[in-house]
Amino acid sequence: MAPADPEEQAVETAQTAGIVRRSLFSWGGLFWSALSGLVTLSIGLWLTKLLDDLFARAPAFGFLGLALAGLALLALLVLAGREILGIMRQRHIAELHMGLARARETDDHDAARKLVKELASLYAARPQTAQARAHVHELIGEIIDGRDLIDIAERTLIEPLDAKVRHEIAQAAKRVSVVTTLAPRAIIDVVFVAAQAIRLIRTIAVIYGGRPGLLGFLKLIRSVGAHLAITGSMAAGDTILQQLVGHGIAAKLSARLGEGVLNGLLTTRVGLSAMAVCRPLPFASGRAPSIGEVAPFLFASKEKKE
Repeated sequence: MAPADPEEQAVETAQTAGIVRRSLFSWGGLFWSALSGLVTLSIGLWLTKLLDDLFARAPAFGFLGLALAGLALLALLVLAGREILGIMRQRHIAELHMGLARARETDDHDAARKLVKELASLYAARPQTAQARAHVHELIGEIIDGRDLIDIAERTLIEPLDAKVRHEIAQAAKRVSVVTTLAPRAIIDVVFVAAQAIRLIRTIAVIYGGRPGLLGFLKLIRSVGAHLAITGSMAAGDTILQQLVGHGIAAKLSARLGEGVLNGLLTTRVGLSAMAVCRPLPFASGRAPSIGEVAPFLFASKEKKE
């Protein structure tokens, strides 16, 4: 059953497009699989020839090369294992989000209890959440209403994380707006904005419990991009166009200032999309923050002028 809330439906569609996508076949996937196979085969043939040459030169060199190749293979297996665990963990968070949204919508007590326990266990390795987790576990057996239990879990466990995420988004938007206002070259703007967006998405995922590796991060970027495409220029009730029109005074005062504000707004928008996609719980007791609430400093000039 699809969620009634359009914003929640957009989040789940984006999660399905990237994080939880399980399609067994796609032309893109076939291309990269075939290319990876060719590269692996080439490396294997090169490594075999290298080891044969080392053994031909001296047995000691051959055994040394074989040992180094074994260590490289071991490291590769460990990295692959981390990638798989990271993808599975991020997928679990997305599925937890969807399950809690359904349980809250239908007021399913049994599902709410099970999923809230999973939500608490997601942060079991964080000592700073111990008190909140203990409080949630106490209430699991006391509260009958599934919707109320989920709302309490959101306020107790997730809202402190929301505050950290909002702080990270605000700091990223501030850095982008300042640097792109002062940067002497456009290429610096592009590189810095892209780097800050990548860093921000990864930071938000980690705050909410994810551990994205390279492949997991690419899937996460796909979900964030899908969310941006689905919601268009909308950001929790605000549009970037409205923000830009409202901040037109600053843009007229300085073209560079206008570019800084625009880049700051876009960075905030990316952060809010990452927040919606990475959050293990839908916004239930409260609403998703808007651009103006997360980065009010971007509109300081307008407020002073008024």
